[in-house]
Amino acid sequence: MPNPSSAQDTPQGEVVIRTIGMPADTNANGDIFGGWLMSQMDLGGAVFARSIAGSRVVTVSVEAMSFVSKVAVGDTVTCYAKLLSVGRTSMRIQIDVWVHRFVDGHQVRVTEGIFTFVAIDDNGKPHPVKRETA
Repeated sequence: MPNPSSAQDTPQGEVVIRTIGMPADTNANGDIFGGWLMSQMDLGGAVFARSIAGSRVVTVSVEAMSFVSKVAVGDTVTCYAKLLSVGRTSMRIQIDVWVHRFVDGHQVRVTEGIFTFVAIDDNGKPHPVKRETA
């Protein structure tokens, strides 16, 4: 996985979710929970994976994540997704999270992760990822 601290200066990929960090999503220090942020990444990644698979999807794994900056209440959180690879039934998707700081207006990269989703049918069984035909 790329090192977030040496990553690009601007977001890359497709916007898959945008929300605001709220007080109910904080820890005892008043910062947004990492688990809440990971949940937003999972939701956004699923939206992206569904559009690729043309069906329901489930999350099967998340590769290591590094939280490089905190998310504060009021920050606008945006998840960007980029397809890394497609297997027979699975998709590896990189999800980068950037925030637009409410306090000063700066845009900052806060975390990234690689999520693997599997395409499933109506019975919950894996099936091939829909592929475009030439």
